[in-house]
Amino acid sequence: MNSILYRIMGLMFLLIMGTVLLLTYLANEQMNFHFQQYLLAYHMNNGGRDVVVYITRDGQSVIIGRPEQDFLSSMHESLIGVGAFISLIGLLTSYALARSITVPLRKLSMATEEIKKGNFDQKVEVESRGEVGQLAQAFNRMSAALAENTRLRQRLLADIAHELKTPLAVIQGNLEGMLEGVVANDKEQLGSLYEETTHLNKLIHDLRDLSLAEAGQLQLDKEPVDISLIVTRALHMLEPLAEEKKIRLESRLAPVPPIFGDSRRINQVLYNLLANALRYTPENGLITVTVSPERRREQDWVMLAVADTGSGIAPADLPCIFNHFYRADTARDRKSGGTGIGLAIVKQLVGVHGGFVEVKSEVGSGSTFYVYLPVKET
Repeated sequence: MNSILYRIMGLMFLLIMGTVLLLTYLANEQMNFHFQQYLLAYHMNNGGRDVVVYITRDGQSVIIGRPEQDFLSSMHESLIGVGAFISLIGLLTSYALARSITVPLRKLSMATEEIKKGNFDQKVEVESRGEVGQLAQAFNRMSAALAENTRLRQRLLADIAHELKTPLAVIQGNLEGMLEGVVANDKEQLGSLYEETTHLNKLIHDLRDLSLAEAGQLQLDKEPVDISLIVTRALHMLEPLAEEKKIRLESRLAPVPPIFGDSRRINQVLYNLLANALRYTPENGLITVTVSPERRREQDWVMLAVADTGSGIAPADLPCIFNHFYRADTARDRKSGGTGIGLAIVKQLVGVHGGFVEVKSEVGSGSTFYVYLPVKET
């Protein structure tokens, strides 16, 4: 009996059994009374010896012979014994049923206290498939998720410290050199320091946007947005950089309805995807931006795709491509490979708009990132 339903039914059955026993006892008393009435009438009519006189409940005397007395005594003893035995069985059964419910709950309570103390790696044994077992499984999933989130948070803090350490160390070293007269205080050196501070400032802003988006506290100024117009402007702004790297930019813009969103954040999504594509596309490569209407999950979407002809992403790296500070090419440093949170920001910004992102890639053939934004407000 794994289900609480059946356990409650068992307790109710015991209650009914007690009621039946009570009714049986009352019925026995009535039968005993009528049997005494029968004996009284019998001895009054036929007489007899070896009799015992009892006073009935209504004050009348009843004459019962020894055989009848022995019979009634044995019946009473049997009923008392059976009642005591059934009561004991009912008590033990009720205790077992109650224990089967309270013991797992007590274990869950103890594990919850451990989580309260910060020990997230807690797991309780699943001893049944009923409601209590389902509760234990849900608790184990929650505990595993908390432990994983704690691990990711600690890793994120370590990654942030590592990313901030490099530009700060460069700035500090150059400034110390300038103060000591070892490093020349010229325009070129100041330009290098300015580049480092710009990178550091961008990293801090990206981390702020990412944290706000993950916490669901990022403020959006929503309005009707024309995706095609945003794509046209972004390609025009990035065209000089693409020409410098000898990369062609193309757009395929189908008529799509406007979406309700924050144009600045959507523009940030597109810029991050294009910057990622420009970074990993070799010379004479091609980057194609596609906008088209899509029907998926029984809903209308505007699909924005950014495809490149770069080296592609290995299948083992695809599940992690949107993680914080993840770089598929570990040989790249933070300058050639970016900060490592651009795609994480893309996923979060699209998510706060009610959309989702996908990526398809093949090593040696390039990658395509798909952004789906809902046409209706969510």
